[in-house]
Amino acid sequence: MGTRDRILDAAAGLMRERGVTRTTTKEIAKAAGLSEAALYKHFTDKTELLLHVLRERMPGFARVDARPGDGSVAGTIAELTRATLDFYLQTLPMLGSLLAEPQLMAAQREAMRKYGAGPEHVVRRFADYLRAERDLGRIAADADPDAAGALLAGACFQQAFLKYFAEGPAAKPVPDETVTALSATLIRALGVRG
Repeated sequence: MGTRDRILDAAAGLMRERGVTRTTTKEIAKAAGLSEAALYKHFTDKTELLLHVLRERMPGFARVDARPGDGSVAGTIAELTRATLDFYLQTLPMLGSLLAEPQLMAAQREAMRKYGAGPEHVVRRFADYLRAERDLGRIAADADPDAAGALLAGACFQQAFLKYFAEGPAAKPVPDETVTALSATLIRALGVRG
């Protein structure tokens, strides 16, 4: 395993266990068996490291191949729903501590903007996919992709939160029945064709 992968694995483990706010780059480097200077050869700062952990070590919708016009819209929506539920369930313990620290949240928000990142990208990814499918005529012409994206992302976040709240860090994935119910409801509302 390469140095960069060791850093990402150590960061993912510590951030999930302790939260982003209580995990330092020094602790991450130590857990990876490296110096802090070695960590900074691979990542500019803790925010960049966090973004790579989220993209590369967490399940997520970024890994779903959602190409408009390919496959079925219903199948892609179900895949995006499952991936987003899994992503939120894994990242809640990492990022939840930011909510209790307004100054840290503000700093994190600014740092993420520097990288063109943030939670709004989940909604945007859904909306962009749905807009493209609407333009292809595969969902109803009067469908609102932005509202549908917000509804799906919000429902996924809420279901992941409830699961984590009920079961804690060892929470099992949100049941497939929930994925089916959420995606089927959206599919009907969007007037998915075919």
